Amino acid sequence: MFGNDAEFILSLHRTHAAELRAEAAADRLARSLARRGGRGWLGRRHQAGRTDDARR
Repeated sequence: MFGNDAEFILSLHRTHAAELRAEAAADRLARSLARRGGRGWLGRRHQAGRTDDARR
Protein backbone atom coordinates (compact mmCIF):
# COMPACT_ATOMS: atom_id res chain seq x y z
CA MET A 1 0.00 0.00 0.00
CA PHE A 2 2.74 2.46 0.93
CA GLY A 3 5.89 2.62 -1.13
CA ASN A 4 8.02 4.02 1.65
CA ASP A 5 7.90 5.46 5.15
CA ALA A 6 7.49 9.04 3.91
CA GLU A 7 4.22 8.17 2.18
CA PHE A 8 2.97 6.44 5.33
CA ILE A 9 3.87 9.42 7.53
CA LEU A 10 2.21 11.83 5.09
CA SER A 11 -0.95 9.71 5.01
CA LEU A 12 -0.99 9.55 8.81
CA HIS A 13 -0.54 13.32 9.02
CA ARG A 14 -3.40 13.96 6.58
CA THR A 15 -5.71 11.62 8.50
CA HIS A 16 -4.89 13.31 11.79
CA ALA A 17 -5.34 16.78 10.29
CA ALA A 18 -8.76 15.78 8.94
CA GLU A 19 -9.78 14.51 12.40
CA LEU A 20 -8.67 17.78 13.99
CA ARG A 21 -10.64 19.79 11.43
CA ALA A 22 -13.76 17.69 12.13
CA GLU A 23 -13.40 18.22 15.90
CA ALA A 24 -12.94 21.97 15.42
CA ALA A 25 -16.04 22.14 13.22
CA ALA A 26 -18.08 20.24 15.82
CA ASP A 27 -16.87 22.61 18.56
CA ARG A 28 -17.78 25.67 16.48
CA LEU A 29 -21.24 24.26 15.84
CA ALA A 30 -21.80 23.52 19.52
CA ARG A 31 -20.75 27.06 20.49
CA SER A 32 -22.95 28.63 17.82
CA LEU A 33 -26.15 26.95 19.05
CA ALA A 34 -28.21 29.12 21.39
CA ARG A 35 -28.15 27.96 24.98
CA ARG A 36 -31.52 28.03 26.67
CA GLY A 37 -30.66 28.41 30.34
CA GLY A 38 -33.51 28.29 32.82
CA ARG A 39 -36.03 26.96 30.30
CA GLY A 40 -36.54 23.56 31.94
CA TRP A 41 -38.84 22.76 34.82
CA LEU A 42 -35.88 22.65 37.16
CA GLY A 43 -34.78 26.14 36.08
CA ARG A 44 -38.24 27.60 36.66
CA ARG A 45 -38.52 25.85 40.00
CA HIS A 46 -35.16 27.21 41.09
CA GLN A 47 -36.10 30.76 40.07
CA ALA A 48 -39.45 30.48 41.88
CA GLY A 49 -37.62 29.39 45.01
CA ARG A 50 -35.49 32.51 44.89
CA THR A 51 -38.49 34.82 44.55
CA ASP A 52 -40.15 33.17 47.56
CA ASP A 53 -36.99 33.72 49.57
CA ALA A 54 -36.99 37.41 48.61
CA ARG A 55 -40.55 37.89 49.88
CA ARG A 56 -39.75 36.63 53.37
